[in-house]
Amino acid sequence: MTIDKTAIRDAATVIVLRNRLIDPHVLMGQRGSKAAFMPNKFVFPGGAVDAEDADIPLATQLPAVCRDRLLEDCAQDLAHPLAIAAIRELWEETGLVLGQKGDWNITPPADWTSFAATGHLPSAHPLQFVFRAITPPGRPRRFDARFFLIDADEIASDLDDFSAACDELSHLQWIPLPKVREFDLPFITEVVLAEVAARAHDMTPPANVPFFKNNEEENLFLRLKGKGPMTGRSH
Repeated sequence: MTIDKTAIRDAATVIVLRNRLIDPHVLMGQRGSKAAFMPNKFVFPGGAVDAEDADIPLATQLPAVCRDRLLEDCAQDLAHPLAIAAIRELWEETGLVLGQKGDWNITPPADWTSFAATGHLPSAHPLQFVFRAITPPGRPRRFDARFFLIDADEIASDLDDFSAACDELSHLQWIPLPKVREFDLPFITEVVLAEVAARAHDMTPPANVPFFKNNEEENLFLRLKGKGPMTGRSH
């Protein structure tokens, strides 16, 4: 399949917080120097939604408030495929399992064979939708990225075992939240980290979600509230 590199692709990004109430650490890795998108930058695990993500079963669903926010300013219901993409990307890029023990009722597609072999079904209830951002025009890749925060205690596998990870991210590590800005980060990652730091001690999904909406006409900073019209200001 040929991918239109100028199109805006739906994507999911996962922010995993460990020891969040006492000594919060965030899981990040470094993109390769030859990567077309954000080379050398330290980033969260994440990537684009695949067509088959809509058909992957979930052991548990997203929190209702998160589904509500994901529906806003969206032409179709992408809550399920976005949740699946988040769990898949976390597995592929870190080798960590967000799931519950269970049997698959379908034959897992190629991208899910190794995950299914762990004996788990993907589980979405720990995913908290906390941020959304569209890559500005003029970049080599553009994504409509939804950022999901999860507590590391929800991970079913060893938090320090990255042996099943692909080679997309190097130097995978748990970085103390107060020190993460010492790393080479994309601008949007710094913005998201500020939001995460403010929510580190709040275990509930947010009532509203920041949205950087960058398009060819204007850049807006909005709040996804789930009900009624959105209001925003120029940014």
